[in-house]
Amino acid sequence: MQERNLFEYAVIRIMPRVEREEFMNVGVILLCKKQNFLHALYEVSPQRLEALCPGCDVEELAAHLSAFARIAAGDPTAGPIAQLDIAGRFRWLTAQRSTVLQPSKVHPGLCDDPMQMLERLFREMVL
Repeated sequence: MQERNLFEYAVIRIMPRVEREEFMNVGVILLCKKQNFLHALYEVSPQRLEALCPGCDVEELAAHLSAFARIAAGDPTAGPIAQLDIAGRFRWLTAQRSTVLQPSKVHPGLCDDPMQMLERLFREMVL
């Protein structure tokens, strides 16, 4: 039997008008420190985004989400935050902020396979 590991995750949200507090889930980031796993999955539906915020720039939001995922992956071209250890990157990416791209609160759990759990959470929370 495989050992279950502690993981933490947050849902990535687009909140085009912060003052209205309306948002759309577009991704999930998951950290499993014991397995040295930090990964983010995201997808933006242009139709859903247009319904929430007519005229929003889908390409600009996709670029921000790509940077978010590159930082999570520790991509050396993603700037100084991407050079932090995985826990530091996760904490930085999931820090509460008042911007268009926001994380939910961080939630814990146990899993055997962090990638499978990330994919499951992505299907349940985003798709």
